[in-house]
Amino acid sequence: MIPSPTPTISAVYIFNRKGELKRPLFACSVSAGFPSPADDYIEGRLDLNELMVANPAATFFVRVAGDSMIGAGIHHNDILVVDRSLEPASGKVVIAVVNNELTVKRLVKNGENICLKAESPDYPDIHMTEGNTCEIWGVVAFVVHSL
Repeated sequence: MIPSPTPTISAVYIFNRKGELKRPLFACSVSAGFPSPADDYIEGRLDLNELMVANPAATFFVRVAGDSMIGAGIHHNDILVVDRSLEPASGKVVIAVVNNELTVKRLVKNGENICLKAESPDYPDIHMTEGNTCEIWGVVAFVVHSL
């Protein structure tokens, strides 16, 4: 497979809150060693919308196509929670439109120079030059993927 310099986003979804989906949240942390039987109680309920969607009007979801961000823990077919209200600061993972194509990359600003950095050595970084057009659509707030 020949890597594309700007792997595409396969789908974009808007946030649509149809109701709450609260699940049990246990008060204890999960032990990576020996489990503690004393921690058998529920702290409360956790709504994933409340956890991952801080600003519903500015939030959308995208499905990833490609593996250029594998080093950032973003895999092919992952769902990204993107918040347009967050500042696209240097070092943040962003959704950008580069030459009319959606991509997910790490934003790197160095003075006037802007680079969209891939998190895989198999893909080139995208340096903003006079020939490139770029618009930041939002900052990735969460990554959702199955194990």
